[in-house]
Amino acid sequence: MSMFCYQCQETAMNKGCTIKGVCGKTPEEAKLQDVLLHAVKGVALYSSVLRESDDIGEDVDYFILNSLFMMITNSNFDDDILHKQIMEGVKLRDKLKEICEDKNPKGLMKIFKRKRECSCEDDKFSRLLDSASDYADDKKLFGEIADKSGVMRTENEDERSLKEMITYGLKGMAAYTEHAFHLGYKNREIVKFMEKALLAADDPEITVDELIAMTLETGKYGVEAMALLDKANTETYGNPEITKVNIGVGKNPGILISGHDLKDMEQLLEQTKGTGVDVYTHSEMLPANSYPAFKKYDHFVGNYGGSWWHQTKEFETFNGPIIFTSNCIVPPRSGSLKYKDKVFTTNACGMGGCTHIEKGADGKKDFTPIIELAKKCQPPVEIETGEVIGGFAHNQVLALADKVIDAVKSGAIKKFVVMAGCDARMQDRKYYTEFAEKLPKDTVILTAGCAKYRYNKLPLGDIGGIPRVLDAGQCNDSYSLAVIAMELQKAFGLDDINDLPIVYNIAWYEQKAVIVLLALLHLGVKNIHLGPTLPAFLSPNVTNVLVEKFGIAGISSVGEDMKIFGIEQ
Repeated sequence: MSMFCYQCQETAMNKGCTIKGVCGKTPEEAKLQDVLLHAVKGVALYSSVLRESDDIGEDVDYFILNSLFMMITNSNFDDDILHKQIMEGVKLRDKLKEICEDKNPKGLMKIFKRKRECSCEDDKFSRLLDSASDYADDKKLFGEIADKSGVMRTENEDERSLKEMITYGLKGMAAYTEHAFHLGYKNREIVKFMEKALLAADDPEITVDELIAMTLETGKYGVEAMALLDKANTETYGNPEITKVNIGVGKNPGILISGHDLKDMEQLLEQTKGTGVDVYTHSEMLPANSYPAFKKYDHFVGNYGGSWWHQTKEFETFNGPIIFTSNCIVPPRSGSLKYKDKVFTTNACGMGGCTHIEKGADGKKDFTPIIELAKKCQPPVEIETGEVIGGFAHNQVLALADKVIDAVKSGAIKKFVVMAGCDARMQDRKYYTEFAEKLPKDTVILTAGCAKYRYNKLPLGDIGGIPRVLDAGQCNDSYSLAVIAMELQKAFGLDDINDLPIVYNIAWYEQKAVIVLLALLHLGVKNIHLGPTLPAFLSPNVTNVLVEKFGIAGISSVGEDMKIFGIEQ
């Protein structure tokens, strides 16, 4: 195999990408990411020791978060950035090792001992201690490290399945925690857990039972990460409000901002004031339109286009430059796409041949190159007109709680259907559009993430003034849906959250969806249907555990699934 990766829903034949990633990731990029994960674990080996005495800086926290975020599907396709990150990790690891040897040799030796005395060379973590020279430009050595660091390093299928599920959950958790970090909101206990889990996922002696416990604990910290980001976003920019978002275009040239990072959104809007350049959101940045702090900008026009996978067409008609603030990049095929020279990246994402925007010494970013390019471009071509409604995060929905509860008690609302998650290219995702269309008029869809684009422009109407699609925001705002469910549980006086008239039919694609799933399981939510396929990284035995303990299921046909959910068509 040239590579092996099965972390996303579109993995080849739902088994694994072995020649090239369906996402566009090359074998070289796959190996770089495997080595980067190896380097992160090397850092965690020492930082976990120093964490006990707090002899560690926030630069270590950010390196772990940023590195894991780089490895999320569709995040980074830039070999130079990945290689640079690896080398920074090795230097950081060696620096931490020196501090360990100086300040905490007993703690260090505790890591390097099994139940019996042994030397460091024989220890189970010894493979994390390569010399820095192994990470240089020697491709053979690099390849050897990648081979012993990749998915298939664990022979036992069930152990491998659990270790990978933990690792993918950590990647999703890192994404949410990094966005909060950019806004100055930090929780070092989350990073401390990440170190613990990273080492557990690399421990050849860990048992299956211990891995199951670690998987559920990953869900617990996933809830904390999403709560941290929710606090960061709302305390910084206000609670989202019900907002009608324009999906048409203006007459000025524009900049399209994609991804998830609201700090970048704020900086871009500030720097484009008075320039004659408009700003549009794309895909998962759509919910930015609902934050009060951004509504003061007259040149913030609205949203352009649909979910991430449509970008190969929509970016060309947009005409102006695009800035990616996080994952959801589709790399151009064979260099044929005309807009590539207008793509900019920042944070954990990257694409070879595109300009990457770094922070300055003052911690801010200079978007001048993007703005100057935009001034030379034609205005966007209009591809649709009208509005979509958003802003139904937990604060806004709970403000309508009395109205919602009355509608449930009167029978006007029979069911809430959580259809959060991700969109993607596969034809079978039309299922979610059909499902939304065929839902009876006494059901309300609760959504978050780009899965919404499968139905948020359908004329589904409302129930007594309550829209039948309540969009809580980005994928990380799935936390809002959990808060809404927990508050409704209290309001109805129920002992079990699963007694609510809520069913879960969730679409998944990448690792942020994995941490959302684990978070929901931690909160006690059961009978979640996951599609369009169950993850390839779930072994048959692990799948059986999820089915028997949590009622996890796949999807079939719309009609059959509605019967299972108890929805009358």
